[in-house]
Amino acid sequence: MEEQYKYQVIKKLIEKNGNKKNAALKLGCTTRHINRMIRGYEAEGKAYFLHGNRGRQPVHTLPQETRQLIVDLYLNKYHGSNFTHFCELLRNNESIVASGGTIRTIMMKNKIISPLATRKVKKETRRQLEEEKKKVKTKKELNTIQEKLVDLEDAHPRRPRCAYFGEMIQMDASQDVWFGSDKTYLHLAVDDCTGRIVGAYFDKQETLNGYYNVFHQILTNYGIPHLFYTDRRTVFEYKSKKSPSIEEDTFTQFGYACKRLGVNINTTSVPQAKGRVERMFQTLQSRLPIELRLAGATTPEQANEFLNSYIKEFNALFALPIDYSKSVFETQPSLEDINLTLAVLSKRKIDSGHCIRFDNKYYKPINAQGLPAYYHQGTSCMVIKAFDGMLFTSIGEKVFALDEIPKHEIKSKNFDFPQTVSKPKKRYVPPMSHPWRDNAFTDYVKAQQHYLSETQRAFEDIIYSQEMLY
Repeated sequence: MEEQYKYQVIKKLIEKNGNKKNAALKLGCTTRHINRMIRGYEAEGKAYFLHGNRGRQPVHTLPQETRQLIVDLYLNKYHGSNFTHFCELLRNNESIVASGGTIRTIMMKNKIISPLATRKVKKETRRQLEEEKKKVKTKKELNTIQEKLVDLEDAHPRRPRCAYFGEMIQMDASQDVWFGSDKTYLHLAVDDCTGRIVGAYFDKQETLNGYYNVFHQILTNYGIPHLFYTDRRTVFEYKSKKSPSIEEDTFTQFGYACKRLGVNINTTSVPQAKGRVERMFQTLQSRLPIELRLAGATTPEQANEFLNSYIKEFNALFALPIDYSKSVFETQPSLEDINLTLAVLSKRKIDSGHCIRFDNKYYKPINAQGLPAYYHQGTSCMVIKAFDGMLFTSIGEKVFALDEIPKHEIKSKNFDFPQTVSKPKKRYVPPMSHPWRDNAFTDYVKAQQHYLSETQRAFEDIIYSQEMLY
């Protein structure tokens, strides 16, 4: 329109022999430039007023082949990623450098919606699709676009972050098809102050083993935190339980491990209260499945190995820098203490063969000198399965290692060549002060609310109600 206006003013000026100063005021230029345009009009006519860059692509414009390649890569290889993540994947894996705005323009031109699109964008896209339905002969393109209209809602209220690193660690687990074709659980721990992922672990179910692995990563990499903020899973807290088996009582085991290390536990039944870890799951569900697919991870073991390197890159990209002067993490325990603290306890009794049955196998107690220990049938004991899988037993105030008894002898005394008799090898046995002494753990279990008798519960309820009335 500006070029057309210039053409009309100069044409009228020449035909009617008008005033050059008046024309200069209309076009906002000097009379010298008016003379230049008159000479150009007389030499080239209307074509003189066309801009020299009309019809030319900018130097930094992506070629059409690259634009089509970007669309094909998104639909086939990187489907499901948001546009910011897709931009990073193109730069790191495909050596295609394009800004986020360029990627969004290309995607929107092809009616491809981001999984994190706003309601306004979705509404506008639906309107455009309704207009194009009359022109499109097949529904394939429309169905493809409509599948990408994902309704997402962020319902987590915002609150200020904690002041210190390690002051609050939010923990939770999320079920999703993270890799392969089956759903698995990602156990996650996020620091509230920095938004840093301090522990992550895949497991087939939301279990004590998954949270123990996350706890182990926190202890070995950072130290002892001040507080865990979690949901009300039986791993963390509950009021009653039908089965009185300590082996199934994950709360007392995780709770006692936290008690030994001085870590507090707060629980909530409202997911929005721990919005930091919930938002982190929302981000990871958009990014992590694509990264796992590109890495070829199909099993929990492969996925957990991939997490070791991916979490470092993720924290470098999204987490706030750590201010170690404001860290409240306590000094890291020794690996031996961590191994014995993150253990699973099971009550057993000595059988008539002076052995302990555990996991459908028989074990014999071995002392530090490598010699077997014998106890009467029916003697109560506690089987300790350490974090690294080693087995110990606590009988009274003594601790022994456990050796599995094979079903058959490895060598025969009658038919194999005789061998020199070797002395029993000394075995590692935790000291008497280890955290899973029978009396210490039993006393802690008896003090828990869900292990009290019905009479005790009723009596405590009466006392509580009277105190409230008072």
